[in-house]
Amino acid sequence: MTAETDHDLTREPVAAHEPSPRSGSIALVLLVAAGLVAVAVGLMTLGRAQAQPYILGILAVLAMVGLFNLFAFAAGIIRFADRNLDDPIIARISDHAFDGLAVTDARGHVVYSNAAYLTLTGATGPQDVRPVERVFIGNPDVSEAVFRLLKAAREGKRQQEEVRISGQDGNQGRWLRMRVRPLGTGKREAKYAVWSIADITRDRERQEDVFQELQHAIEYLDHAPCGFFSVNPAGELAYVNATLANWLDYDLAEIGSGGLKLTDIVSGDGASLLTSIVAVPGEVKTEVFDIDLRMRTGKTMPVRLYHKLAFGADGAPGPSRTLVISRARDERSDPDRAAEVRFMRFFDHTPMAIATVDRGGNVVRANARYAKLGQALGLDSASKSIFRAVNSRDRHLLIAAINQAAEGRADIAPVEVALEGTKERWGQFFVTPVDAAENEAEAAIVHMLETTERRALENQINQSQKMETVGQLAGGIAHDFNNVLSAIMMANDFLLNAHKPTDPSFQDIMQIKQNATRAATLVRQLLAFSRRQTLRPQVLDLGDALSDLTMLLRRLIGEKVKLDLVHGRDLWPVKVDVSQFEQVIVNLAVNARDAMPDGGKLIIRTANVSTEDAGKLAYKGMPAADYVRIEVADTGTGIPADIRDKIFEPFFSTKEVGKGTGLGLSTVYGIVKQTGGFIYVDSEPGQGTSFHIFLPRHHAEPEVQVEQPAALVSAANGAAKEAAPAAEAKPRTDLTGQGTILLVEDEEGLRALNARGLRSRGYTVVEAENGVEAMEVLEEESGAIDLVVSDVVMPEMDGPTLLKAMREKNPDIKFIFVSGYAEDAFEKSLPEGQQFDFLPKPFTLSQLVAAVKETMTKAG
Repeated sequence: MTAETDHDLTREPVAAHEPSPRSGSIALVLLVAAGLVAVAVGLMTLGRAQAQPYILGILAVLAMVGLFNLFAFAAGIIRFADRNLDDPIIARISDHAFDGLAVTDARGHVVYSNAAYLTLTGATGPQDVRPVERVFIGNPDVSEAVFRLLKAAREGKRQQEEVRISGQDGNQGRWLRMRVRPLGTGKREAKYAVWSIADITRDRERQEDVFQELQHAIEYLDHAPCGFFSVNPAGELAYVNATLANWLDYDLAEIGSGGLKLTDIVSGDGASLLTSIVAVPGEVKTEVFDIDLRMRTGKTMPVRLYHKLAFGADGAPGPSRTLVISRARDERSDPDRAAEVRFMRFFDHTPMAIATVDRGGNVVRANARYAKLGQALGLDSASKSIFRAVNSRDRHLLIAAINQAAEGRADIAPVEVALEGTKERWGQFFVTPVDAAENEAEAAIVHMLETTERRALENQINQSQKMETVGQLAGGIAHDFNNVLSAIMMANDFLLNAHKPTDPSFQDIMQIKQNATRAATLVRQLLAFSRRQTLRPQVLDLGDALSDLTMLLRRLIGEKVKLDLVHGRDLWPVKVDVSQFEQVIVNLAVNARDAMPDGGKLIIRTANVSTEDAGKLAYKGMPAADYVRIEVADTGTGIPADIRDKIFEPFFSTKEVGKGTGLGLSTVYGIVKQTGGFIYVDSEPGQGTSFHIFLPRHHAEPEVQVEQPAALVSAANGAAKEAAPAAEAKPRTDLTGQGTILLVEDEEGLRALNARGLRSRGYTVVEAENGVEAMEVLEEESGAIDLVVSDVVMPEMDGPTLLKAMREKNPDIKFIFVSGYAEDAFEKSLPEGQQFDFLPKPFTLSQLVAAVKETMTKAG
């Protein structure tokens, strides 16, 4: 190590570009060493006593010199030089750098600076060097930037600022780039900060010149007599010149902010033409399109586009460059151009996809609708064959039609085929030949109209008509069959009354009764499907109704299936027939159980569906309104797609013979529809099935509640249960009575049995075959008739007409209608305000006499 001094370093730093002279050399070191050796030898020749004073004097001098050096080193007067800092290569790199460099210590004193720093800070010499903050402290334009740099230096961070120094005495100002960073990462080095100052005035001037040139170029482009726009791969307008913005009546600021897309300014399907260019990796393509642009006001203007698009090496499209020529003037000035513009508008805005093809089916030209169709079908943009738009199974039909056109044949029949793609879509192709003399490249003109929605509508109408027809047939069969069942059940009741349980034939009679009850259940299912059953709707809380069904459902589905009931919060009320709603849930639960032979999970969820949410659902045919949704979901085998549309049809069943009637889901469908609701199914094979029932929300209205006779209600509900015989096991009530009953029934056998049953209970019965005969009886008996029990459907005069005629004669006469049809089927044909009771067929003897007694004893 060598020592060097720097006079008054604490007050005036020294610049490293002018190193201080060294205070020692090797010769001097050798001379000092030789002197010390000579002194030591001289002292050895003297005696010990004589040499001692000299030795002590020399040691005292050396001690004083050492102590002085220690104090000088501590005060910074003497420093020990590092040979690495004396490296001439490193020193010259920093000393002669273009940027001004300076190193400051923790107190902000400059401990090193190069020549460029002196020049940039205006220092006259090493004694005049100043830190950055002292150089620019009086300049208000720089003070904030210098403050941020000083703060970064104190915190040991990096910071960069670019500032402009105003010129003096009319001189042009300068731009400086100032940087600061810590000297190193060590604890000692972090105390030093390295400052860098660079003059970037020329760079700034060049940037401003380029910016001015760019501004001029943009100004030239903005005010060019033609439009220009650029679209990025996402379809957003990256740039639009002022001319085009003016044509379209848009504000440039709105377009520049990314607020518009290509589809916003292109009318119709024209945007599909620009995005359907066949990609060729690494190439630049320019296409010409005649389309209409859409103004902000909604009006259109005809234009011709020169659309340039570059593709990357991977085939990905880059931003486009499009020149826009307005053709609006051509319409006014040139008739030929005007005709061309009108044709192109017709060609591109027709609702049909149009393309001209060669003999191989390759598309030569196409309109915008065809380009949009190709994108919708997910076709490869590199594919130009029209056959790729058609499903492979129907492709031969279109090939044959185009071959006929290529041969010059006219009147080619339209071809309706399935289109390519993941979804089922259909299209109808009209092929017309092209005169070969006019154009050798084109063999045919193909017009295509998508028929997907039309076919879906036709299928929906056909299905609806089929279901309606089957429903009418089922309703007619049920009505006639109910008459037969009524006679069987009435006769069976007479036999039961005549035989005791100990009689050998009593069990056979009971078997007849049970089978007649099962037959009545099947008839009710037919009526439910045809929506002709009698409903007794009442306001109901679905959560409570489902909770009441929980025990029954658990017994029905068995131990292998887990039942999970999820109630929605604050469910809206609905108005439904309780017994019919229970039948819906039971039927769906039984179907779910059968779909999970190895066990699974049955989930029943309820929730409110607002009008807004209902409008967002993808279910067809359901208008937007407030509904309560009941979802019945299972984890079973699911329903295959080919039979999903048939599950609500009557007598359709996938179960083995004897294990199902095929009426379960058709009954559910009929009940839901008759209630005014909707039912849909979502299912995938192996992923379970979900039935979604939407019942309209009931809005409470003040209404007069008309209480139904207990016997009639119990008769209607009792007929809906297979356990009807159990009702008769209750303690017998007195069903005898007195009065004259007019019994009107066109079925002679049934009329005789009903009359016999009523007479057995003490009533006087007068029989009539039809309405005309009943009116004659009424005239003869005058006021002796207390009650009329009449069928609804009869020849010559039906039940509603009979009621109207009798009420004109006797307004207080009481009426009971009996019918195999639903009450709603004829209630609409009755005059308003008429009161009557209703008993659905088939009914037992006890149900008939109970209804008669209830009505007879009711106040008129």
